[in-house]
Amino acid sequence: MSLGVDLAGLQLPTPVLGASGCFGSGQELSSIVDLKRVGGIVTKTVTAEPTKGLPAPRMGETSSGMLNAIGIQNPGVEAFVQKEGAWIARAGAPIIVSIAGKTVQEFANVAVRVSQIPGVRAIEANISSPNFNRGGQLFARDHQAAAEVVGTVTRMTHLPVFAKLTADVTDIVEVAEACVRAGAHGLSMINTLSGMAIDVETFKPLLGAVTGGLSGPAIRPVAVRAVFQVARALPEVPIMGIGGITDTSSAIEFLLAGAWAVQVGTANYYNPEVVTDIAQGIGEFLLRRGLRSPADLRGKVIAPSSSPEPAYHGG
Repeated sequence: MSLGVDLAGLQLPTPVLGASGCFGSGQELSSIVDLKRVGGIVTKTVTAEPTKGLPAPRMGETSSGMLNAIGIQNPGVEAFVQKEGAWIARAGAPIIVSIAGKTVQEFANVAVRVSQIPGVRAIEANISSPNFNRGGQLFARDHQAAAEVVGTVTRMTHLPVFAKLTADVTDIVEVAEACVRAGAHGLSMINTLSGMAIDVETFKPLLGAVTGGLSGPAIRPVAVRAVFQVARALPEVPIMGIGGITDTSSAIEFLLAGAWAVQVGTANYYNPEVVTDIAQGIGEFLLRRGLRSPADLRGKVIAPSSSPEPAYHGG
């Protein structure tokens, strides 16, 4: 039995990675966890220029989840390369760099620069960021805009590119297909969902930016549904499932839905070893079931071959 996974050429030691935004480039995690036991680390999102981020408070707890409005705070790609480049080259775990931009050209510039860092294994294009040339609309909410970014990034790098999608769309399959046609090696899904919470004592929003991204167990059913739909439509495309994964069972749920690997985000805040704990749990599950690798679980959900339209009827 092996925990290793092959994402169409991107080899990972386990199917469990740390999601973007949880621990910078992974350097912070290295003092707590043996990175050789980690499937990979997706860095905090990097942009072309330094970004200060959004006003405080930036994070707030909700029932079954967490709201955040960080605003992609980062020092900019040049400072990122200077500060993190040497460490990434000797990290001991596969490093995937998350990138974003306000324009397609910014995405391209960042992709070129991070591709020059030795040891970077792939790029995750965070296309859930606003497109400033189109009135602030998220790239990932329009299949044409998403494809434009992905197509440009893939032409600017020799690395595999994973498009990070949002479920805040009418048809996530349409966006996924457009990204793959544009050259995406794989897909990361889903990003946080737009949400808001209000402090009833102060009458003020919980976040300084009023709205933010909801993560944690509350969004897992949405994420599993999205992975299932896209995996059925694009079975040969590597998918990294993200959204509310807290333990072995929730990670396996994504694999059964069609994910090739998973990323763990919010759970890292209360258990820094959750990535390795889940990987170990998957290994134990495979042994109990007499299976040889995580790939033996991929897409094995027992469901009708053609999914019915979702029902929205209440009562």
